[in-house]
Amino acid sequence: MTPTRPVVLCFSGHDPSGGAGIQADIETVFSHCCHPASVITCLTEQDSRNVKKLIPQKPADILSQAETLLADFNVAAIKIGLLGDAAVASAIAKILHQCPNIPVVLDPILAAGGGAELAGRELLTTLIEQLLPLTTIATPNSEEARRLSGHQNLDDCGAWLLNQGADYVLITGTHEQSEHVQNRLFMPDNLIETFNWERLPHHYHGSGCTLASAIAALLSQGLDMFTAANEAQEFTWQALASAYRPGHGQHNPNRLFWMDA
Repeated sequence: MTPTRPVVLCFSGHDPSGGAGIQADIETVFSHCCHPASVITCLTEQDSRNVKKLIPQKPADILSQAETLLADFNVAAIKIGLLGDAAVASAIAKILHQCPNIPVVLDPILAAGGGAELAGRELLTTLIEQLLPLTTIATPNSEEARRLSGHQNLDDCGAWLLNQGADYVLITGTHEQSEHVQNRLFMPDNLIETFNWERLPHHYHGSGCTLASAIAALLSQGLDMFTAANEAQEFTWQALASAYRPGHGQHNPNRLFWMDA
């Protein structure tokens, strides 16, 4: 008998270059022996260098697609990536209110790896006020954490994001100047764990999507948050260590590295 695979519902943008967004989610969730279900939040025009255009989808369509999937599947975790605009964020918040017992991983994507702006003030406000209170774990990079919170010190950023309602916060440190990449996991009761990873030489397209969807997949399997966060970082580091460069810009994580062994 074929074993049942946990279902991870991914709300993400479509990246035509295949480096980030829903393709990153599908590859990562599949790699963890889970079933990826998907709702496209935003079409994009982009390549391996930068994002040129966002085309947010209609909130009513996002709602109806998600409700259809939730009525059919026993969704075990939800992952949220690129939103596109505030109306899309509000639509997803409505969905989350309908399934309060499903763990939610929020990757607050505010800018592209190439520097393009992906979130204005209205979307930031909606994300903070409507999505963070419904989030099990948020996974901003250090720049996103500072922009969301208004703080510069990353410990202050983590505490602020927890105070907005997220149960856990994992702030990644690839944008910092430290010798090693330091990722900080902020937990209840003022507990903080720092993970140190060897800094890799390239710039990568889709690393944040990979990390967030890996956490979602591992949570869907019933792992506790600390273990899921740790194992997801290991998976992401391995994908980055074996990354490849399909275009003229950033490297793509090789999320199927395990097939090359």
